[in-house]
Parts: sequence; C-alpha cells; structure tokens
Amino acid sequence: MILTSHERMDGTDAMTGVWLGEMTDPYYEFVDAGFNVTMASPLGGEPPLDPMSKLTEHITTSNRRYLNDKAARQQFANTLKLENMHACAFDGVFISGGHGPLWDLARHPAVGRLLLEFVKEDKPIAAVCHGPAALLPLADLYPGYLIGKQLTAFSNMEETLVMRHNNIPFELESRLKEYGADFSAAKLPFSPHVVLDGQLITGQNPLSAASTAQTMVELLTYPR
Repeated sequence: MILTSHERMDGTDAMTGVWLGEMTDPYYEFVDAGFNVTMASPLGGEPPLDPMSKLTEHITTSNRRYLNDKAARQQFANTLKLENMHACAFDGVFISGGHGPLWDLARHPAVGRLLLEFVKEDKPIAAVCHGPAALLPLADLYPGYLIGKQLTAFSNMEETLVMRHNNIPFELESRLKEYGADFSAAKLPFSPHVVLDGQLITGQNPLSAASTAQTMVELLTYPR
C-alpha cells in the first residue's frame, strides 16, 4: 500500500495528506481476506493525515477499528521508503488517496519505477480518489500506457464541490485525460464508482475505497 508524504495545500494554511478511510477501508479488506499488507511512502515514517478525514462525519467502521488496532497504527507510523520497494516481493499494489498524491506521488521517480515493475510482472495496480496521480510518472516511463485506459479518479466536479481546485497543482481528471485515458465518473458526485481495465483498478472517491479493494481481492484470488 502506497501512501502520500505530502501535507500542505498550495496558497493556504490548510493541511492535507492521507485520507484516513482510503487507507483503513482497503487495509481491512485485505487483512480480512488473508493478505499481509506492507505500507510505504516517499519519505518513510509516519505519513500526514488529512485533518478533515478525522472529523466525526467521516469516521467509518474501519476508522474506528483502526483506532483500536495497535499493530496497524504502529505500521502506519513506520511506513517503509518507496525507494526500497520492488514489485517482485508483492502480489499487487494499492495506492491510497487524499490530496497529497497530487504533489509527491504524481512526480516521484520511485513511484514510476515501482509501478512499471508491477506492469511488467502483470500484477494488479489499484488506486483510489487522488491515488491515480501515481499513474502519471508510470505513463512518463511507459509512453502510451494511459492511452485508451478505462479508469476513474476524483473528478473535476468533486474538486469544485470541496472547494480545493484553487489550492492544488492540477485537476487529476483533466491531467489523466491529457494522457489519453478513457475517464468515467459516477453520475452523482461522491457516489461509489470503480473501474476495472485489465490489471488496473481505480476508484473515484472515498466511498469507493472499500469496493476498489474488494475488486483487487477478487482479482488476486481469481486471476484472469
């Protein structure tokens, strides 16, 4: 599981980072399915958490479970550095969201290198919300990877509704389309939406995190 290390929005004092439910929902989907999860981030150590994701209205069952899970919290506090990760050691990779990936995962050289290894080994790549920003450095190393690829991510409409479009380096939907991706979104903003294209699984927003992980579990359990 790849997590962002970036914690600050542009042009504001607002903080960002990992969206808690986009880490906890998938984490427990994998753990309950019998998988071992390794957490990694660009800087290693404890990633920043988006303060908004800890507010009462965003607290999910998995978030509450995580707060009482000492082992999971210790793992989150001690993520490994991405530069030391290699696809050969894993069955697949899941990239969590929060706005942070727009800054670091979207341009970190280790991200592109690692995801390219997963592509070459034909292993699943899953990403939710702003996590698909990590596909951009992959596409830079593998020109044409995103052309015609069916996927989703946090939409421009959702970005406008959360009033963050002036505080981010780019709108992810627009950038993915610039790379040639076949982008789709739920008709109703903030509704669950998951897209599977070959070994790539993408989810649109926080409410898509669990179902994105469930799709990955199915792909790992019953390979195509």
